[in-house]
Amino acid sequence: METPPPRALLGLTTLVVADYDEAIAFFTGPLGFTLVEDAPLGGGKRWVVVAPGVGRGAGGTGLLLARAAGADQAARVGDQTGGRVAFFLYTEDFEADRRRMLDAGVHFEEEPRHEPYGTVAVFRDLYGNRWDLLQPAAPGPAPR
Repeated sequence: METPPPRALLGLTTLVVADYDEAIAFFTGPLGFTLVEDAPLGGGKRWVVVAPGVGRGAGGTGLLLARAAGADQAARVGDQTGGRVAFFLYTEDFEADRRRMLDAGVHFEEEPRHEPYGTVAVFRDLYGNRWDLLQPAAPGPAPR
């Protein structure tokens, strides 16, 4: 019998930003993320990790906020996926989170939609990257 592969978890996703401090302020303010780590690396670089909820180690993925280095990276700030939704922020209380985000100035591109998979609305982060705020549908009975 084959041994199953070790359990893997996607730990971090890099988000290229224009400025560390303004990105930290946006993610920990309007989006309610936790600043998990902010360590200097020398030469003006920092290791900055933010995560929704209680942060890394809770089974979720964190964002590594990486300041753009050079013109090629700077050109991708705000459009890292060619205009597609790049990130999916799951919530247990769509209306409360959406209201909090709207009150903090987050721009939503649409009114909430109710899809078979849940309630969703697209918003943009401070640089223009597109995100889904998504409350998954409650699991129902298994199909027969």
